[in-house]
Amino acid sequence: MDDMNLHFRPAGMAMPAEPRLQSEPRDGVPDVTDDLEGYHRACERLASGTGPLAADAERASGFRYGREDQLIQFKREGSGIVLLDPVALGALHVDWAEFMGAVGDVDWIIHDSMQDLPGFADLGLVPGGLFDTEIAARMLGLKRFGLAAVTARFLGITLAKEHSAADWSYRPIPRDWRNYAALDVELLIELDEVMTAELRRQGKLEWVWEEFRHALRRGTAPRPVDEEPWRHLSGITSLAHDDLGLAVARALWLERDRLAREHDIAPSLLLPDRAIVEAARRKPRNGAEFRAIRSLNERVRVRTGDDRERMFERYAPIQRQVRPAVWRRIIAGVLEASSGEALSSRAVTDAPWDARDRMRPAAAFEVAVEGAAGNGSARRGAEAGEDDGVGTVRARGRAEEGRDDAGCAEAHSEGHADAPRSMKVWSHHPDRMRRLQAARETIRVIAEDTRTSADVILRPQILRNLCWTDDPGERDVASFLAAEGARPWQVGLVAESLSRAIM
Repeated sequence: MDDMNLHFRPAGMAMPAEPRLQSEPRDGVPDVTDDLEGYHRACERLASGTGPLAADAERASGFRYGREDQLIQFKREGSGIVLLDPVALGALHVDWAEFMGAVGDVDWIIHDSMQDLPGFADLGLVPGGLFDTEIAARMLGLKRFGLAAVTARFLGITLAKEHSAADWSYRPIPRDWRNYAALDVELLIELDEVMTAELRRQGKLEWVWEEFRHALRRGTAPRPVDEEPWRHLSGITSLAHDDLGLAVARALWLERDRLAREHDIAPSLLLPDRAIVEAARRKPRNGAEFRAIRSLNERVRVRTGDDRERMFERYAPIQRQVRPAVWRRIIAGVLEASSGEALSSRAVTDAPWDARDRMRPAAAFEVAVEGAAGNGSARRGAEAGEDDGVGTVRARGRAEEGRDDAGCAEAHSEGHADAPRSMKVWSHHPDRMRRLQAARETIRVIAEDTRTSADVILRPQILRNLCWTDDPGERDVASFLAAEGARPWQVGLVAESLSRAIM
């Protein structure tokens, strides 16, 4: 049944013919709390409230280097909305344990929690349980699961959402931005109630609780360190067979990352990925060749056609401090190192750190190495990639003891890497392709029968991995799926049917 033809509403509440617009919170637009006295009062308010805690966070992604929370928002029944400035409060050495003591071991309601849980955990704010309204929407088969679409779908209310890409590090935070931030938590408590009722009606409540527990563990776990985050450059695959080009790309990425961290600016505002890849491909060896690559010589300007252009222009003074000569020096260092007898083009990318030190000034190199191993730069690479099932699954329920989140690691320890995503590669292996087609059809039928999206039923990469292995019919499919990270509800739902499909 088409999800857009269904509407859900608490008993006794009428659903309007068209969703109505809510442009401000019912209790008005709150101020931002950025001092200790105000923080103590906010904790007292939250402690006096009842029930779960609606939560959200804003960052300055695309503007600042890090992904630290710049504003955090909370609402609880009876306490109203609280906006906290974690940067200002952190500078005052705020005790976040006071906040946790005020809210206790309650469920937190978050929309798209995998975006916010890591930042909360960095502050020491860890939910006792979780309900993610985006995961719930995916589990209920919705095709559109942004917050405004979900509130319109279940509550008959659409939210005024205009500042999602704002530079939330800007101070003071304008009233319109505070209004946007407050609306993010305004209706989450009502959504929890309505969506829980519908999940129960569809028999999916236990499924979604497993997803919530999984998301809570994953979102609050230590962030993984990517040993080679530079390999996540957009377009890097065009250099796959060019060792020297990869060396240039790596060196430029490291220097860009060092400078971005030093100036607290988004790396892409200093040098876009496309400029790095173009320089790595063309390898300019003199001034004329270097100047011919315009993207290495021009200040990055972001054209958005709206107020965000002015936000980006605030960073122009920082951008002007980084002269094109920086990039030319880095490229020249790599090319010079690769031409010597002691360091071939392959050695440039494979050499240990002390050998690669010859490619750049020692001080700059040391800082770059530190950046590649540290939280900021490594996090960028680790956060790229395919999601984890229910969009990037998240959830309610207590963080359970027992089976940890090492599914993929267990699978890889058995000796296989991820199966290719490209169907061109699969076409050269007709037996495996036939298995994959049969498995996909099986998942499609199950998804249709349960009114659940296929990628929620099982992450596509897990299905590819199963069908890519030799003699998959000899495998214990249930064990394989579990080792790959599928949750128990997914294994129980699909393992038997997949076993028959791939025989």
